[in-house]
Amino acid sequence: MDQLIPVINKLQDVFNAVGGEDIDLPQIVVIGSQSSGKSSVLEAIVGRDFLPRGSGIVTRRPLILQLINIKENPNFAPPSMRNNNSNNNNNNSGSDNSQEFGEFLHKPNEIFHDFSRIRQEIQAETDRTTGTRKGISPKPIRLKIYSPYVLNLTLVDLPGMTRVAVGDQPEDIEEQIRKMCLSYIEKPNSIILSVQAANTDIANSDGIRLAKEVDPEGKRTIGVITKIDIMDKGTDALDMLLGRIISLKLGFVGVINRSQQDINNNKTIREALKSEVEYFSNHPMYRSISNRLGTPYLAKTLNRVLMNHIKNTLPDLKVKINKMISDAQNELMTYGESLFDSKKSQGALLLQIITKFSTNYKDAIDGKLGELSVNELYGGARINYIFTEIYNKCLNNIQPNDGLTLNDIRTAIKNATGPRASLFVPEVSFELLVRRQIARLEEPSLQCVELVYDELQRIVAQLESKELLRFQALREHVVEVVNNLLLNCKIPTRKMINNLIAIEHAYINTNHEDFVGGGGAISKIFEKMARSQQQEEYQRFQQQQQLQYNQQQQQGNNQPKGNNQPKGNMPPQGQGPPGQQGNGFFNKFFGGNQQPGGPQSNNQKPPIQPMNRNMNNNNNNNNNNNMSMMNNRNMNKPQRQNNNMGMGMGMGGYGDLRNDRLDQVPVTIKASMPNNEKERFETELIQNLLASYFDIVRKNITDSVPKSIMHFLVNTSKDNIQNELVRHLYKEELFDELLEESPITAQRRRHCQELLKVLKRASNVLNEVRDFTPHQL
Repeated sequence: MDQLIPVINKLQDVFNAVGGEDIDLPQIVVIGSQSSGKSSVLEAIVGRDFLPRGSGIVTRRPLILQLINIKENPNFAPPSMRNNNSNNNNNNSGSDNSQEFGEFLHKPNEIFHDFSRIRQEIQAETDRTTGTRKGISPKPIRLKIYSPYVLNLTLVDLPGMTRVAVGDQPEDIEEQIRKMCLSYIEKPNSIILSVQAANTDIANSDGIRLAKEVDPEGKRTIGVITKIDIMDKGTDALDMLLGRIISLKLGFVGVINRSQQDINNNKTIREALKSEVEYFSNHPMYRSISNRLGTPYLAKTLNRVLMNHIKNTLPDLKVKINKMISDAQNELMTYGESLFDSKKSQGALLLQIITKFSTNYKDAIDGKLGELSVNELYGGARINYIFTEIYNKCLNNIQPNDGLTLNDIRTAIKNATGPRASLFVPEVSFELLVRRQIARLEEPSLQCVELVYDELQRIVAQLESKELLRFQALREHVVEVVNNLLLNCKIPTRKMINNLIAIEHAYINTNHEDFVGGGGAISKIFEKMARSQQQEEYQRFQQQQQLQYNQQQQQGNNQPKGNNQPKGNMPPQGQGPPGQQGNGFFNKFFGGNQQPGGPQSNNQKPPIQPMNRNMNNNNNNNNNNNMSMMNNRNMNKPQRQNNNMGMGMGMGGYGDLRNDRLDQVPVTIKASMPNNEKERFETELIQNLLASYFDIVRKNITDSVPKSIMHFLVNTSKDNIQNELVRHLYKEELFDELLEESPITAQRRRHCQELLKVLKRASNVLNEVRDFTPHQL
């Protein structure tokens, strides 16, 4: 089990080469307030003075400290020592044991035997990044210490938490340190070592409070109580050490650090560790738990906890690293192999890219592309949506008589008859109007071509194949060639749409089986007019019945009783329901309908009226008729006056009216609204014929336009795309230009190759723990 921590150390070294932030490796993170004794605890664990000291914030960058025990191998030396013995000999001064030394990651070829030089290098490296002011930086310093007196551990020393910015520190120094600490301790594989002084309130400890945020149950937090020896007299830290105030599953460990007086008196750490053992063994409150107190016990506890934690996380690390290797290999394949200089190899690569792009274009239209989206329509599905949901709906919403008024129909009819009055509806007017309505289908059809053309361009833009991303110049040329191909295919497609409309204009097929025809349209109109006429006759019949009933009631009131008169509730002789009269629909339409004041048949007799009343009524009617005729005659005569009202006055002073001059012909003449049954019949007949034939043409266009677009535009581009790309791009003089790799792609390939190499090394490191099972460990 002792080999687990060195394995993790090797993994850290491996991932540090490319940045191991994505790998959550097991490690111990040290947090606490400023002046809580964090640095003294670490130095006690190492057994050497090597950390910077001073007032205020001293640790301003994370220090990742790897402790490597070399007790079992006295001849052990890192590669840099074995390869650079001359440099090592110069650094032996000031060391009482050549087996204790340090090595920085940023100085891999330099070994530090003098730990005072390690302290100076930490301070210098911190100033190189953060400056001489009291600012902080999240960039870590990585230090390895080899010693026979340490246990294998991996520790991360973080800046001490503070609440008030002092000196040149930024105002948000507290928030910066808090975020930095959280970035380390929130990782599930981190063991939290929370350090707090015994002479402070542990309930208000910054380290314990921050640890509770990410580890509320205390499963991976170890508490360290420092400065127990300087607590006020009469007080002790026994309740804190036993977890009676705050409970942690990994417990609390008490330690005693060197005081500033001890440091000034050059008291060594080994001497301080002996004093620590004597203090806990002789103290009456801590004597019973002295075997669980002190720095040696803390180091053993950290070693044990870290190894157990590594044991539990090692299987997941293997799975994660294997997955990262697979992802890196797949990414590296997208960048392709390094290019060769020969024209033959360049031509083969170019043909491969063209073939793959052409295949992807066809598959995108046919719905066979491997990476199809489930969130939105793509490729050919969008083209089908244009046909069914956009184009078809637009044509179905176009009505046969849209934009066509009754005046337009009457004008077309009159223009088709010329100077003669027509007995029947001229066919020329129908053809003129139906061609006008068919022309309205052309614009939506051409718009459909443009929508499909745009959709094909969209497919080309979205086909970001991995090979094209590698060669930016080739991608631009491919897009240009394909767009020109689509443009050349769009021209005959639009021409075909124009021809479809021209075909419908060329021959109005009134013999079509679905066309209603003149006879069918007339029948429909007759049926409609007959129903309307019956309703009118029935209403007129009801009105006459009511009028006769009222007249008979008045006659009955004026005559003496006993006269035999017909009852008012009996209908007059010769009167019957509307269907029995001689003024039916055909008589009315062809001029055979008689008005109520016209001649009556022999079988009909006028109702009996009183003599005087009839005479008075006749006189009044005659007078009224005469006046109406005179008024109508005067209103129908055009009233003209001379321009000069003073001229043309007769003897009596009245103007001389000229009725022998014609009106001026208007510049624009339009037919009036239909004002008789014949005109209404002709207008409605044209409307029915237009609706029937327009539906036939619309159905033909709805079916033919998508077929034409698919043939001339979509399928033609699919069939010719590869040939066009080869014809325009496969030229030896263009190979160097087209296959010039992007610098970004080359950089990504190199980074991916380095990452893959590192991951394979990490996998080999994990495989050093062979036949790993938790029970065996």
